[in-house]
Amino acid sequence: MSWMLAPELKPLIWIGGSKKDLGKLPRLVRKLFGFALRLAQQGLRHVDAKSLRGFGGGAVIEVVEDFDKNTYRAVYAVRFEEVVYALHVFQKKSKEGSKTPRADMELIRKRLKDAETDYRNRKRGSDEEKGQSH
Repeated sequence: MSWMLAPELKPLIWIGGSKKDLGKLPRLVRKLFGFALRLAQQGLRHVDAKSLRGFGGGAVIEVVEDFDKNTYRAVYAVRFEEVVYALHVFQKKSKEGSKTPRADMELIRKRLKDAETDYRNRKRGSDEEKGQSH
């Protein structure tokens, strides 16, 4: 019998109201986005995931799901070595075609900055703990 070890999961950190917003979506959409986030925690990418333009290739990922005549999006950051940050989960209401609405892009940028600050603080805390253990 062969054993398969599950890949180690990176922590998933929810920024702003992203977790609460996920909870408001239809069940099937929540499941799909949850699966995509779990894959990201494993260092993998969902088949429907793509880089969100304007954030450098591969730094910020978006998963889009059409369900019951509505479009939903989950945006998360994988640019950090040890953590995945869920930045924004929302129902797209814009009529600008497939383009992400400006207000949502601004919120994603703000939350990415919050994630960068959080990551720096976590790294600083972890480096300080390592220094104290010697």
